[in-house]
Amino acid sequence: MSNPLLDEPGLPAFSKIQPEHVEPAIDRLLADNRRQIEALLDQVRSPTWETLIEPIEEWEDGLERVWSQVSHLNAVMNNDALRAAYTACLPKLSEYSTEMGQNERLFAAFQMVAEQADRLNVAQRKVLENALRDFHLSGVDLPAAAKQRFKELSQELSSLTSNYSDNVLDATNAWSKRVDDVTALAGLPQSAIDLARQVAEQRGEQGWLLTLDYPSFFPVMTYAEDPTLRRELYHAYHTRASDQGPHAGEYDNSETMERILALRHEQARLLGFDNYAECSLARKMARSTDEVVQFLRDLAVRSKTQAEREFAELKAFATNRYGVANLEPWDVSYHSEKLRQHLHSITQEEVKPYFSVPRVIAGMFDVVGRLYGVRFHEVEGVDSWHPDVRFYEIRDRDDVLRGQFYFDLYARQNKRGGAWMGDCQSRMRTPRVEQIPIAFMVCNFTPPVGDKPSLLTHDEVETLFHEFGHGLHHMLTCVDYAAVSGISGVAWDAVELPSQFMENFCWEREALDLFAAHVETGERIPDELYRRMRAAKNFQSGMQMVRQLEFALFDFRIHGEFDPTQGGRIYQILEEVRDEVAVLRPPAWGRFANAFSHIFAGGYAAGYYSYKWAEVLSADAFSLFEENGVFDQATGQSFLRNILEQGGSQDAMDLFIAFRGREPRIDALLRHSGIAA
Repeated sequence: MSNPLLDEPGLPAFSKIQPEHVEPAIDRLLADNRRQIEALLDQVRSPTWETLIEPIEEWEDGLERVWSQVSHLNAVMNNDALRAAYTACLPKLSEYSTEMGQNERLFAAFQMVAEQADRLNVAQRKVLENALRDFHLSGVDLPAAAKQRFKELSQELSSLTSNYSDNVLDATNAWSKRVDDVTALAGLPQSAIDLARQVAEQRGEQGWLLTLDYPSFFPVMTYAEDPTLRRELYHAYHTRASDQGPHAGEYDNSETMERILALRHEQARLLGFDNYAECSLARKMARSTDEVVQFLRDLAVRSKTQAEREFAELKAFATNRYGVANLEPWDVSYHSEKLRQHLHSITQEEVKPYFSVPRVIAGMFDVVGRLYGVRFHEVEGVDSWHPDVRFYEIRDRDDVLRGQFYFDLYARQNKRGGAWMGDCQSRMRTPRVEQIPIAFMVCNFTPPVGDKPSLLTHDEVETLFHEFGHGLHHMLTCVDYAAVSGISGVAWDAVELPSQFMENFCWEREALDLFAAHVETGERIPDELYRRMRAAKNFQSGMQMVRQLEFALFDFRIHGEFDPTQGGRIYQILEEVRDEVAVLRPPAWGRFANAFSHIFAGGYAAGYYSYKWAEVLSADAFSLFEENGVFDQATGQSFLRNILEQGGSQDAMDLFIAFRGREPRIDALLRHSGIAA
């Protein structure tokens, strides 16, 4: 059988990939890699970078490229057959990964190459340093029985995290509400009403259809005048994949979460750590669990008084203006938007006409071009997985092709929620292989309705810039070794630096003028509107800060304090964290953790704090542009050279110091957030 997943390197043939291609391709690559690595270890008596590391990197990258196509399709075009094929491969890949990580002959060979430090460059030494660390974290030093147990735990964890993610997607897709009388949608922007009509038509329904996808859910919570409607959507959304809500027990992640925490803890103990939080820091900048907790609690102390003041102001406003005696959680977004209008005479809807997707993308490319001296152009006719997908190239001043990327920007059924940058292909150069980085850029924005372009809220513009920052980190790398090129090998609590850094340009007048233009008139944002945007920038910033700290502390504590005799105590610990930092308490039936995919199905387990940790880095980095000029050429080239091009080839702190001239300081984050130092 011809298998498009096993075609020669090049752009994937997405339209040809079928579920039945997946397992045979993975089986073949796993068998080839095992055979080739064993043969190599038999043949090479005095291993060097060229004779051992290079060929293994090539084989591993070949497997990674194929699996990235499969996992990407599973996320953006999910269906039962593809999900089954994807799930069937997870234990095979987990077994292979653990097997390689526990291969003592391979470990010894890597050690021999690492001892030849005088023959290696900085990036090569970093590859080997990371690899030797990862051998230890895979259990290479463990006795045989413990090794076997570690492998079993890894396989089960791989299946459990995938199952968790599937449950969240299925629970999200399972709920919808048909509205037959448009007056029930009073308060919603016309764009949201039009989308509800379009979704109903696409699904063969009459009237208007509301879903739990963000472009449908968010406008209801923010603008719907009917509190009963807001409560109904809030209840459905915040009980997804749990024992509560409209689909109680049907996609319940409760036992899965407990099992994930137990297995992670057991793995960490096998490796000699006290808990999984300690284990997770082995690949991060933070030096200890105490340092992380102290960092988060310090931010909470600085933020909570302001958050309490903001919440009291919101409650008083809702009572005095709208007669709301008890502000419920499903009322908060609605009345916050009313308060924002009252204080700053601005709404998210008011600025949307200035952020049409085509103009924002073109302007974002212009911003990046001015910063780093690169240019973009769209390539037509590239095979993709959906008609909405667009494909682009990045070239530098010398017309050298630096990277390529796919844009898949709009929400649709059977596509996972959220926004992310995925690695389609990493930069790699060896005597036999020369490949450029390729990225998947995925968002879930409101799709165009009819012939009108999609309009973004300013928050969504920030999301787009954020993910594109990840993409630039991946694509502008100049490192030739896949293991440390782009985002690979970057400490997880530093990987958000380039993405959060890019968000700053969404607020600068010089940058906004490149991409914010009225969809009908083409006029730039008027000065008076821009002043109101800036004035509202830190609206409820204290509340937003403590909410993120609640997520981060909860994540770190459930992984750091797991006790096998007591279980995960997931909601007990969440309530304790809320006692400490929260100003808004969700109802007792809320099941936030059951859909917290970042930590239970993503890469942020005992690492959600990374967003705030990296925000310190990004705010401090951007402060240099504030000092020198938003588009200062020398500063832009320094950020490109010291951060984006270096990938994971050096320690994140060393790279930051090379750019900023010193270690990071928290002052800029507090200033940018409107929180007093």
